[in-house]
Amino acid sequence: MPLLPFTSRLIADVGISLGDEGKGRLIPEVEHELRGGPHPVTVVLKVNGGANSGHTAAGIKLNLLPSGVVEHGVRHLAIGAGVVADPRKAWWEALPLERKGYNVLARLLFDERTLVSDLTHRLLDLAWEDYRVKVLAEEPRGSTGRGITPAYADEVGQWQITYADFLGDRADFARKLSQRADRALRTIRHVCQVSPESFAGFFDKLSQAEQRANAEARELGVFGDEEFDFTRFRGAEPFTLALDALIETYWQAGRRLAGNIGEVRELVLRELHAGHTIIGEFGQAYWLDKRHGYSPNVTASHTFTPEFFESAGIPVQAIHTFGVAKAYDTKVGTHVFLTQMDDAHPLAVLLKKLEFGTSTGRQRMVGWYDAVEKGDALRYGGFQDVMINKLDALTHRGEWNSELLLCVAYEDAAGVRHHHVPRNDAVRKTLRPVYERYAGWGEDVSHVRHFAELPRNAQRYVAGMVRSLLAVAYHGDRWPHESRLPNLRYLGVGPEPSQIIKDVPPTSELIRF
Repeated sequence: MPLLPFTSRLIADVGISLGDEGKGRLIPEVEHELRGGPHPVTVVLKVNGGANSGHTAAGIKLNLLPSGVVEHGVRHLAIGAGVVADPRKAWWEALPLERKGYNVLARLLFDERTLVSDLTHRLLDLAWEDYRVKVLAEEPRGSTGRGITPAYADEVGQWQITYADFLGDRADFARKLSQRADRALRTIRHVCQVSPESFAGFFDKLSQAEQRANAEARELGVFGDEEFDFTRFRGAEPFTLALDALIETYWQAGRRLAGNIGEVRELVLRELHAGHTIIGEFGQAYWLDKRHGYSPNVTASHTFTPEFFESAGIPVQAIHTFGVAKAYDTKVGTHVFLTQMDDAHPLAVLLKKLEFGTSTGRQRMVGWYDAVEKGDALRYGGFQDVMINKLDALTHRGEWNSELLLCVAYEDAAGVRHHHVPRNDAVRKTLRPVYERYAGWGEDVSHVRHFAELPRNAQRYVAGMVRSLLAVAYHGDRWPHESRLPNLRYLGVGPEPSQIIKDVPPTSELIRF
C-alpha cells in the first residue's frame, strides 16, 4: 500500500521513550521517500543537545553532527540556536567523515546563536558528578561528561558565548572565556569541593575518553594522540588552567569554522519557501525533557517538537512529527525503570549484548515495552507517524523462548490502576507495571520486507504495541477519527538501512489484529 503523504514540509524526528530509540535511521528513510519528488529534503537541522546525543545512521556513529551527513542529497547540515557545540568536537567528527568520502564542511552551517561549549563545561560536568557521589553520598547520575548541562547553565545565567563570537574580536572572546574559566574553577573548588587529586584526574579521564571515542580518527591518521591530550590544559597549580593554551586552541578551532557560521533561520525559511522539506533531528527523547522528565535523569534542553521553532528561529506553524521507539525499552543512568527485566532473564542477556550508548559506550538497562510512557508522549506531545525499531531482537533463540510482556498501565499497592505517567516522581516510584502477554516467535524476521510476511505472532505483538499506546493516549476520551490516528510508517527488523518494513496496514486495521 502506498505511504501516506506527510502533513507538513517541516518534520520533527523525536524519541518517545528515554532516548536510544534509533532516531538516526529515520532521516535516510524520509530522505529516500521524498527524493526525486517536488518536496525533497534539503536541510537536516540538529535541534537540541550537543555531543551527548549520539545517533547512528547508515552505520556511521554521530554525536554532534546531524544524521543527514550520510545522505549526499541533503544540501545543508544545520546546527540550530538550541544546540551547545564544542568547535573542537565539530572538527573531530567532520574531518574523519571527509576522509571517508562524506562531504560535510561544504554543507555545514552553525547558527550565529549556537552556544559554544568548551573544556570548562566538561570539567564542571565531572565536578558535579564528584560532588553528587562524594559530598552528597548519592548514586552517580551517569553523566556523559560532555559538559552539556553546564553549557546550558551558562545560557540561563546569561554568560553566553556564541558562534557569532568567532566572527568578532579575539580579545573579546579571550575575555569571555577567561571569565568563564574563573567561574568554573571557583565552583569546582569551593562549591563542588573537589580534591586537588580528583581535579588533576579529570584531565586524564577526559583524555582517555576522547582517545577511545576518536580511535578511528587516530587510525586514519586524521589526528595524532596529542589532539586528545587534555593534560596540556592543566595548570601548574591545583585548580588552575593553562589559560593561554585553552584560549588559543578554542579560538583557532572556532575561526576555522568562520565560513560555516551564519543565519540558520534564513536558510530554513528560504528552503521552506522553495517548496523543500526540512527535518529537525532531536537529541534524547520526550521523557528526558528538562521540564517534563524526572530530575536528575533529564537533559538540559527541551527534547520535543516545539523546540524545533525556537532552535530554527522561525514562526510556529504546522509540523509533521515522527515518534520513534524500539520494540522494547532501554535506559541509562539512575532512572526509575518500572518495566526493567531481571538481568538473568534470557531475553535480557541477549539484548544487553546489543545495547550500549552511542556517545558513551555505557551499558544500557533493558526492559519490556512501556506503552504508558509512549502513549503519554502522544497525548501531551503529539505525533502523526511512528517508527519502531529492533523487532528482530525479540526473536526466540538460545534459551529465550517464552512470552513477551507489554506494559499497558501501572498499579499501586492498593490495586488502583494509573493509565498515565504520574507527574509526581514520589508516586511513580511506588507503582508496578501491569502487563499484557504476547506469544513470541522463532522465525527469523530480519529478511522480511512486507508486514504480511511476518509471523502471525510478530504481527500481533506489533499491533499490541500500537494499540496499547493509543489506549493510553485516549484513555477516558473518545478516539479521534481513524484518519487522524498516527500510523506505524516504518518498522525496523535489523540494523541495516534496508531492513525496514514500509507497508504496515493503517492503524485502523492494524489494531484489529
